Amino acid sequence: MKRLALTGLVLLGLRTLVASGAEPEAPAPAGVVPTVYVVVISGSINPASADHIVKGIARAEQAGAEALLLQLDTPGGLVESTKDVIQAMLNARVPVLVYVAPQGAWAGSAGTFITIAGHVAAMAPGTSIGAAHPVGIGAPGGQGGEEGKGQRDFALEKAENFLAAFIESIARERNRNVEWAVKAVRESVAIAQDEALELGVIDLVARDREELFAKSEGRKLKVAGGERVLHVVNARLHEIPMSWANRFLDALASPDVAILLILAGIFGLYTEFTNPGLVFPGVAGAICLVLGMVALQILPFSWYGLLLFLVGIGCFVAELFVTSYGALFAVGVVCFLLGGSMLFEMPELSDLRVSFWSVLVPAVTGLSLFMGLVLFAVGRSFRRPQIAGTGELLGMQGKAITALAPEGTVFLRGEYWNAHAEEPVAAGERVEVTAVDGLLLRVRRARPASPGA
Repeated sequence: MKRLALTGLVLLGLRTLVASGAEPEAPAPAGVVPTVYVVVISGSINPASADHIVKGIARAEQAGAEALLLQLDTPGGLVESTKDVIQAMLNARVPVLVYVAPQGAWAGSAGTFITIAGHVAAMAPGTSIGAAHPVGIGAPGGQGGEEGKGQRDFALEKAENFLAAFIESIARERNRNVEWAVKAVRESVAIAQDEALELGVIDLVARDREELFAKSEGRKLKVAGGERVLHVVNARLHEIPMSWANRFLDALASPDVAILLILAGIFGLYTEFTNPGLVFPGVAGAICLVLGMVALQILPFSWYGLLLFLVGIGCFVAELFVTSYGALFAVGVVCFLLGGSMLFEMPELSDLRVSFWSVLVPAVTGLSLFMGLVLFAVGRSFRRPQIAGTGELLGMQGKAITALAPEGTVFLRGEYWNAHAEEPVAAGERVEVTAVDGLLLRVRRARPASPGA
């Protein structure tokens, strides 16, 4: 009996040790200052910013940090990038505190998903959350007519259903207001921080990080592999800077920047082609165009929008050789505007789009004015009579030095030329050049009303 009792005590002790070893919720030892890693996102959710967040979570886990603080201010972003962030957060072994800040910040669209997915969701005063409905009016291809409208409606409905189910699963996992989360997608509702707290969309409102940590202290959170009790008061903050590569890609991952780079590239190359030898516009234009193509590799785009850009360039070039009285030029401008507005209209993949009035219209207007001036100058040079080479001799008048029957010598432009006459011409008569055949002029008797040479 004593042996059995001793064995039971040993097993009970081992069970207690195992349980305590698997329970990561014990407070930090006395005198040990907890560390909180910090990632700040201010801008769109794109592959660069998503990679920064995912790597930040991984670094916090490897360093054994108490938590990761994700300070968020975003208007939205790419669905694929948002999915990467959500997946990393739901599988994180370290608590992720999402804090919509500073005042005036917005957790819009993709930011709504990320905020709801946080182990602790907090907002600063004067912030808002919501409007997660997929935006954009064009499906891939941008077809017109009833068929195109039906395809656009189907694409939007498909995107809406997917995102509604996605945010519902996240809200259920985090025990947040599922009904409001679905409405944020389907009805594009948005609310301020106080209403979000009242509706159970977020956990708390905090003026700053210190208040956030104080209100989060002691919370029991479910993380991958178990539960943890949060101890973040007086924590030491370690901010993770974005790598230079991600900063570069983050700057490019903007539809406005991509459009401006493409238009700048067209501007530079067009200037170089119409004025060969300048070098700088061509080099700068090529660099801008390459960067624009890199941006298109980051952002989902429509080939139809890019095709309209090419059609617009073709119309501008054709205006030089076709007398359209500006019609082709106007079509080119319209193609640039339509192509720019359609380039990123893919609602099932992204809610990013070009700022039509503040970016696209001014940029296309400036480019069109410049190209219009170039077309006017080049067109006028085409219509101007040739003033160099043998071509300038056509139509010029001179005097027959010898009789032309049919060949002889004429004096023209201060020079003596061998000439062949279409009809006999007496010496001293005025002649007019009709063609140049090498060093031989073909002439005819000048009309009496023609001006003298």
